[in-house]
Amino acid sequence: MKDVYLFSGFLGSGKTSLLTDTIRQLKERGLKPAVLMNELGKLPFDSKAVEDDIPLKEMLEGCICCTGSEKTEAQLQTLLAGEDFDVLIIETTGAAHPVEALDAVYSPLFAKQLNVKGIVTVVDSKRWLDRHLLSPQMRSLFLEQIRHAHLLIANKMDLLSEDLQAKITFELQSFNSTATLIQTSHGKCPLSMLERLKGTVSENKVNEARIGEQLTLSTRLISFKESVGKVEFEDWLRTIPSTIYRMKGFVPIKGTKNPMLFQYSYGMVQWLPEYVKMDPVIVIIGEKIADLKIPGSE
Repeated sequence: MKDVYLFSGFLGSGKTSLLTDTIRQLKERGLKPAVLMNELGKLPFDSKAVEDDIPLKEMLEGCICCTGSEKTEAQLQTLLAGEDFDVLIIETTGAAHPVEALDAVYSPLFAKQLNVKGIVTVVDSKRWLDRHLLSPQMRSLFLEQIRHAHLLIANKMDLLSEDLQAKITFELQSFNSTATLIQTSHGKCPLSMLERLKGTVSENKVNEARIGEQLTLSTRLISFKESVGKVEFEDWLRTIPSTIYRMKGFVPIKGTKNPMLFQYSYGMVQWLPEYVKMDPVIVIIGEKIADLKIPGSE
């Protein structure tokens, strides 16, 4: 499996600095990184920071989590099929919501090949102090990027006094108490901090999940062992907690030849017939998902 890191944060927060420094550390360890870079402009300015010998896919003029989700899936499939690498780093645009970005990345088609280590959010410390100046929509996105992080990097600390550094650290830890937080400048983060992340819930260790490990945004891959009734499955969906944000994949339904394409998003359900026999698996994105019991998977 390939380890995957998703770098989140507003434009100018220091994501590209984090990317280039992480690439340097990986190469020093003898690991080969690949990069999927999401940009909203026409010219790939940020990609010039990635060296020529590193596999790189770019998403221009589109958000990774909106109209670009199908393109993201195609780019990832191309990387997995055609490139030799050990670690995948996905740098999202500053306009990407973490749940949407993770949803675009974690496809049932290749989820078994990916170990999503977690979301790393780079926080511009000065912008945090001035967040009241942002528009309501931008402030909401800024806070969501921080709330869903597994690792928070409070960047640009060298520009602030010790009192303000302490204030930011306290406020960020209060806002997201489950994420690890480090103070840094110039987007630097020790590789060891990234490697400790556990964003994917292991099916083999669901019952051993420690309290705290399942409180933040996580991903989980479910394989079905038997077909389920459609009504039974929809009745189950009505019982799941609101912290389950996304589900998608192929559900084996009694009476149908092939598993049906299934999508769930914030309470909305969609079923589509599938004319090719796909593996009966779904991916789940949400909080507190380790103990979720799925019909047909036991």
